[in-house]
Amino acid sequence: MSKILIRGAKVLGGEPQDVLIDGETIAEVGTGLSAEGAEVIEADGKVLLPGLVDLHTHLREPGREDSETVLTGTRAAASGGYTAVFAMANTFPVADTAGVVEQVWRLGKEHGYCDVQPIGAVTVGLEGRKLAELGAMHESAAGVTVFSDDGKCVDDAVIMRRALEYVKAFDGVVAQHAQEPRLTEGAQMNEGVVSAELGLGGWPAVAEESIIARDVLLAEHVGSRVHICHLSTAGSVEIVRWAKSRGIRVTAEVTPHHLLLTDELVRTYDPVYKVNPPLRTQRDVMALREALADGTIDIVATDHAPHPHEDKDCEWAAAAMGMVGLETALSVVQETMVDTGLLDWAGVADRMSAKPARIGGATGHGRPVSAGEPANLTLVDTAYRGQVDPAGFASRSRNTPYQGRELPGRVTHTWLRGKATLVDGKLT
Repeated sequence: MSKILIRGAKVLGGEPQDVLIDGETIAEVGTGLSAEGAEVIEADGKVLLPGLVDLHTHLREPGREDSETVLTGTRAAASGGYTAVFAMANTFPVADTAGVVEQVWRLGKEHGYCDVQPIGAVTVGLEGRKLAELGAMHESAAGVTVFSDDGKCVDDAVIMRRALEYVKAFDGVVAQHAQEPRLTEGAQMNEGVVSAELGLGGWPAVAEESIIARDVLLAEHVGSRVHICHLSTAGSVEIVRWAKSRGIRVTAEVTPHHLLLTDELVRTYDPVYKVNPPLRTQRDVMALREALADGTIDIVATDHAPHPHEDKDCEWAAAAMGMVGLETALSVVQETMVDTGLLDWAGVADRMSAKPARIGGATGHGRPVSAGEPANLTLVDTAYRGQVDPAGFASRSRNTPYQGRELPGRVTHTWLRGKATLVDGKLT
């Protein structure tokens, strides 16, 4: 690999510096570095971050390649500044065996524009009745350490306890989709004023909060790690804050869409806003932003959930739940957290790179931008503002809630171990 000199970049938003990449590694960081023998990237004050890491991505392969594939999903990830993603287990077949997780892992090695780490299912078939092959998946070539039935809740307390006990042996983590199913039967949107006015089945906050409360207590009892997927309510924030104050080993994520959008948008009946968990109230949005800022919520995760056109372009009740998010996540975080003064760019690097890499054990990712570290990097034009146009997405799906919305920031370059996957906003 040739040398690359990134000249005049604001590393983590600080003063402009030069960063020299030599092969797969950052060779030097400083000012006035020599460009001899190097390809020069004029950063012109753009912000340089460690490559982003997403702990919650749906790549859909195998089985739903009409929605997304490992190739298209990782191209979308690179476009959004990501150098590693964790692929959820709700594929067809379900990633509940060593064979399936190894298949996803190999697809990532062969076709990935970023590193792909499979997440294993907690239960066989995501059915919540019998533990999947957790040990075999961990010992496989994929080396799975994160397990989740995301899309479904592990609602059986005994099964959840056994899973926590099992993964403790290798310091794994169970990532819970917190949704008490009995409390959300027939639910279509957040339970509140808007659902009452529209006459749509309400999805109460307590359906999420009750599972989180149970699971942090189980994690405390077992002494194991639990991670809360797509936390969405102010009440959930308080439970996690309480659990952390007791020293319970809990981490939590928030999605970009829950940091920006509210249930008021459901008044349009546009199924693009139908998501699980549902969009909540403005009060919840503000609580989530504050919790991400103060560290109660550890990370931002996209819950990138691609769907083909026919699954979203239909009446509200029949529409699939989910939104694509890899290509817009950083812009939404800039809008909601950086431009509001709640986080600086070093904080963004922590929440979107360092901590998700640490939670999931993504070796070589989320590292400091300093000499000797792997050259997993993303360069962001933070001064840019533009309308979101899904026609230009690298993802196979277009179900974004931001179409036509003006958002700040644009990823211009992404490097995976020194190899450019995105140059001037175009995939290589």
